[in-house]
Amino acid sequence: MKNLVILGGGYGGMKILNELLPNNLPEDVMITLVDRVPYHCLKTEYYALAAGTVSDKEVRVDFPEHPRLRVKFAEVIGVESQNKRVILKDAEPLNYDDLVIGLGCEDKYHDVPGAEQFTYSIQSIEKSRQTYSALNNLGPGSIVGIVGAGLSGVELASELTESRRDLNIKLFDRGKHILSAFPDRLSKYVEGWFKEHNVEIINNSNITRVEENTLYNNDNPIYCDVIVWTAGIQANKVVQNIDTEKDRSGRLVITPRHHLPTDEHIFIVGDCASLPHAPSAQLAEGQAVQIVEVLRKRWNGEEPPVEFPPIKLKGVLGSLGKKQGFGVMADRAITGRVARLLKSGVLWLYKFHNG
Repeated sequence: MKNLVILGGGYGGMKILNELLPNNLPEDVMITLVDRVPYHCLKTEYYALAAGTVSDKEVRVDFPEHPRLRVKFAEVIGVESQNKRVILKDAEPLNYDDLVIGLGCEDKYHDVPGAEQFTYSIQSIEKSRQTYSALNNLGPGSIVGIVGAGLSGVELASELTESRRDLNIKLFDRGKHILSAFPDRLSKYVEGWFKEHNVEIINNSNITRVEENTLYNNDNPIYCDVIVWTAGIQANKVVQNIDTEKDRSGRLVITPRHHLPTDEHIFIVGDCASLPHAPSAQLAEGQAVQIVEVLRKRWNGEEPPVEFPPIKLKGVLGSLGKKQGFGVMADRAITGRVARLLKSGVLWLYKFHNG
């Protein structure tokens, strides 16, 4: 019996399961899924969990059930490719025939002293719960500093504004305009929304260090009751420790078939993979479909495709609370109520299809 081991039940891992189960898994193959939590998490919605506008249950989807799917709740601490086994914390090593690494990402602190120690995060469901507790236990008039005005920082700031109108929110951004990866029209629209809702945007910021309840912007101290870090991501530490070629963010360089150049039995999916696009759920799912095709061809004794067509991304959608939004669909900028309805619809369809 061959053992396909999937590390991480994120968007890529979940898509692989849904592509293979229930009817596309060969009789001589079993799957072992390893994750720290017993359910798939909707990471794109962690900002709402942290802000307190959705419940914990709303960002969880059950893993599928199948006689040849084993879900193992454990923390991965290493991969020994020469022995074809995964090292787990407080558990026996796990042997594999084929391995899919989809362990996701973690915050990148850019060597800012105190940033990791004194800030909160929304990079995992555990950390998002801690952030929720810290934010929603604040008294009226408290100051919240959000470092980083990309998609995560903007969505958190807007959602928290609707959840806790009594808080003073400061959004720190390195550039002249927030959402630098989006068209200028969208950036200005979102800045206008924040101005209308009394969120202070601090442009051209440079956080040089963080202390308890204080961050230093261009070396000037600013008091904050809670500081949340959304200023960049990097590959999971387990991935960073794998001895193979990586990009600047610690992501693993892969072949057109999505496996390591040095090992065709180790596939990399999602935030762990070095790809030409920014990490996203869409990208991870697109990879997953192609990885399944490679695996099924090999299991059938056939040669997989040498390469695949580029993964087509439909666009990016962001929320501004529960009623407004912004995004780019088919290279077209959209704002307002329509953008928010589209995002809600995409989320509903995803949960309905997978749940």
